Amino acid sequence: MSIATLQDLLADFADRRDWGRFHTPKNLAMALAGEAGELAAEFQWLDPEQSARVMDDPAKAEAVRLEMADVLSYLLRLADVLDVDLEAAVREKTAVNEARFPAGR
Repeated sequence: MSIATLQDLLADFADRRDWGRFHTPKNLAMALAGEAGELAAEFQWLDPEQSARVMDDPAKAEAVRLEMADVLSYLLRLADVLDVDLEAAVREKTAVNEARFPAGR
């Protein structure tokens, strides 16, 4: 599924619930930060080995997947509301990072 298709799915979901009035850039950014915190909480207090095996526990794996979906969903909604082309933004940022952090350095 493409980024645009996911954005359409989420926009339709929000529209059918009349949530557009709540999906302001500020609210979406705050929700995104909150969901990122919930994802981080799934890893809190795990040592590096435990965190690498987090997906081995079905319940923990489901929680991680759902929190990741929440993070992505809010990011996609924010990009849609602000009319940001995320694919272009990732390409642009990768080019910036290529210049900042050349391979082999």
